[in-house]
Amino acid sequence: MAMNVRTVRGALKRFTPLQASDWISKKKGFCCKMSTEAPSLTHTITLPNKQNEPLHIVAAPGVSHSDFWSAVECSLFKQWLHNLQTENGVLADGTMILRQVLIQGVDMFGKRIGFLKFKADIFDKETGKMVPGVVFARGPAVAVLILLESEGETYAVLTEQARVPVGRIILELPAGMLDDDKGDFVGTAVREVEEEIGIKLNVEDMVDLTAFLDSATGCRVFPSGGGCDEEISIFLYRGPVDKEIITQLQGKETGLREHGELIKVRVIPYKKLWRTTADCKVLVAVALFEMAMKEGLLPPLST
Repeated sequence: MAMNVRTVRGALKRFTPLQASDWISKKKGFCCKMSTEAPSLTHTITLPNKQNEPLHIVAAPGVSHSDFWSAVECSLFKQWLHNLQTENGVLADGTMILRQVLIQGVDMFGKRIGFLKFKADIFDKETGKMVPGVVFARGPAVAVLILLESEGETYAVLTEQARVPVGRIILELPAGMLDDDKGDFVGTAVREVEEEIGIKLNVEDMVDLTAFLDSATGCRVFPSGGGCDEEISIFLYRGPVDKEIITQLQGKETGLREHGELIKVRVIPYKKLWRTTADCKVLVAVALFEMAMKEGLLPPLST
């Protein structure tokens, strides 16, 4: 049967030849190459005050099934969702909408999630523009300003540690993350001092400097709110000691070696503290301490 030349040319134009990568060679014949990519893990929820705005939670490539569901159920993620809806939360006044969260990475600390990385797609309803939403979640932490009085001089006790993210050895306040969801900030502070400095403090002698902040702030400080959810409570301990204690502490090696904590204790005259280190916890603690002293908010020195 005769065929029109134009018909044949049109058919040839619509025909796309298979590339070599579309086939897998065999000793006998060929077989079609099949995709091995697994479908994305997804979960949809609605926030209590946003019933008409479904939130899609999606796993990025490489995130395992177990890591994805651990992330969705962990306290870090739930607390972040809660913060969005508080009085000062991003979603509180209804001008913004959260449409999707992409879970990108999970770091386990034993059986619990230590660090969680995700990207939140939050849009301004009026302009349609997306707000920067890359989140490194690590949760609440504590730090302690230890001031020791000896022979008329006040000394601050710091730790010296290798901090890989900044590529430097840093002098900083004894500090640590909360290990559970119980919110025992002062207990964690006392424990961190014992682990990192090697001295035992009484819970009753600790003063929460961040508690002096206005209640609207949440009474914690945010060291890097543009990318991290970390919120820190800063405590103060003051007490008199013999000069021998200062000497014993200087250069002492401490830390949980099994956890990779290679810490040296450094004792610095308090009057030099503000310019000795760039650790923001130190600088915030100094500011809070000085203002609390100025306004007469601190209890008498421990004996």
